[in-house]
Amino acid sequence: MTLRMPEPLFAALGLAVTLLVAATIGASVSTRIRRPLRDAEVRLRIRMWWFIVAGFFMALVLDRRLSVVALGLVSFVAFKEFLTLAPTRRADNKVLLWAYLAIPLQYFWAGSGVYGIFSVFIPVYLFLLLPIRMALVGDTHGFLRSVGVIHWGLMTTVFCVSHLAFMLALPDLPGLKNSGVSLLFYLVVLTQLNDTAHYLVNRRFGRHPVLATVRPGLSIEGMAAGIALTTLAGVALAPWFTPFTWAQAVIAGLLIGLFGFLGFVATAAIERDLGVRESGHFLPGHGGLLERLDSLMFSAPLFFHFAYDQFYR
Repeated sequence: MTLRMPEPLFAALGLAVTLLVAATIGASVSTRIRRPLRDAEVRLRIRMWWFIVAGFFMALVLDRRLSVVALGLVSFVAFKEFLTLAPTRRADNKVLLWAYLAIPLQYFWAGSGVYGIFSVFIPVYLFLLLPIRMALVGDTHGFLRSVGVIHWGLMTTVFCVSHLAFMLALPDLPGLKNSGVSLLFYLVVLTQLNDTAHYLVNRRFGRHPVLATVRPGLSIEGMAAGIALTTLAGVALAPWFTPFTWAQAVIAGLLIGLFGFLGFVATAAIERDLGVRESGHFLPGHGGLLERLDSLMFSAPLFFHFAYDQFYR
């Protein structure tokens, strides 16, 4: 076991643990802050942050391959959850076996840092192979819908999420030890901040609805506050966790803020189209795993390729 901890990231994780301990205690004891902290959504976010911090400690202290495997399991559960939302045909069972087998392969490419096959395996090879396998079954009823459902599910829950795992395999940059973990931490913190800002501002200050037909309760105020706060935080955190210039940090913050919001909206649109209120029961009382990943599914690949093009090509 090798201890690999860059000082800024170690300090940030230590601060996160301190804040989480205080928040957890605050949600349990009778104080003036008990009522807001006992809000179901707030308690869920506290719990999710415990998982996030534990994952980063696992990547830094133990072995990054364990974190890659854990992310692969997250994709497996998310893909399975997606298929319960948009059920496929009985004739697609053999095709779905191929789709599930693609998950460990995709994460193998990600954990190995093999950028070429990683970037085309699902978007190109699976895009072509799955409909061929479906056609060989011989059932054409609902063929196009099944092709779209399976490939969309693989793209969002596996391909997009696997960019998080690929960051763990990125080599170090000059002056930034454990560059990939730091970039991943930067992305996750900004995405969570963006989601939290949307939630709080929508709830307390939202006055002008936006995309109400997709998800009631969304407001222009919440969207603007999330993007603005994420961009400012991106600039402030960039010197500690990234090699970005201030201009690059602005672009990264805008990408994470805007496309995180759009990922949330896209997932909400799928749920509304299928007539469900929650994507699943992975977190009892708080919906499914898709609802915890919706922002990252859109922000992760865009942020990854932006950083990769700037520093690794």
